[in-house]
Amino acid sequence: MNANVAPVRDLDAESGIGRIDVTWGIRSPYHPLVDHFAVHGSTHPRFHPTAENLIGKTIDTHLRHEGLGPRGQTWYYRVMTVDAAGRRSHPAGPLRARTVESVTVAGTPIAVIGEFDRKSLELALAPAGYASYLARFPNGADYTHGVSAPGTDWPYLHPGPADRWAGSRAHTSRLRFRLPSAPGHDLVLAVWLIDTHASIPGTLTVSCNDSTVADVPLEKGATKGSLQGDATLPGNPLRPSIVEISLPASGLRAGENVLSLAKNSGSWHAYDALGVFAP
Repeated sequence: MNANVAPVRDLDAESGIGRIDVTWGIRSPYHPLVDHFAVHGSTHPRFHPTAENLIGKTIDTHLRHEGLGPRGQTWYYRVMTVDAAGRRSHPAGPLRARTVESVTVAGTPIAVIGEFDRKSLELALAPAGYASYLARFPNGADYTHGVSAPGTDWPYLHPGPADRWAGSRAHTSRLRFRLPSAPGHDLVLAVWLIDTHASIPGTLTVSCNDSTVADVPLEKGATKGSLQGDATLPGNPLRPSIVEISLPASGLRAGENVLSLAKNSGSWHAYDALGVFAP
């Protein structure tokens, strides 16, 4: 440690499902010059930064710790400044943060398509048959829970207007499911993706019974999920992401409900699985 190397300040974190974004501030101007910041993490609150618990190095003032899984996890972080000579500051922290637990773990499934396993392989046309999409799904998927089958009735890839191979237009797919009575509380839609387009992932518009629920900007991926379907393989290039949003009880009803997923902007995204859950 070197007292002349200023530690970071204002260590903070923002949590999501399976990831924690760690952020910090720095003194400006910064002397001596910073080479990078080293972020260390552990599930134990009293830990010392070592090579074994180094999560990553960055020249930015933020770092995403991802791949933490759908169950809630508590992590502790310490961040060190490293100058151009390799000298390290005293570590800031520890900072405590906990991931958000997925409804797929904590909730009760009502209507599900596929397995939440970071793979698209059980879905139609997977892992690389996107060229047949327009012939098989000219109007998108129309999937009825309890009747339809993932391997034939729900395509692994959902194109958008930026995809010439899918007609350069918006595409909407629908999930139909029945409720025995109008729910007394909101439900949750979980959409897990194994990948998205790297530069234009676009926005997913979610509607329920013809009422718009949300416009969800998708995270940038690796543009590999159109040809590869398994994000669990060592060294795979895929960048999975997760969307989980509330479906207001006021928009649901007894009998058939129709959930619409529309890609009105950007390029494709590749599904892992999706489903409606009672939290």
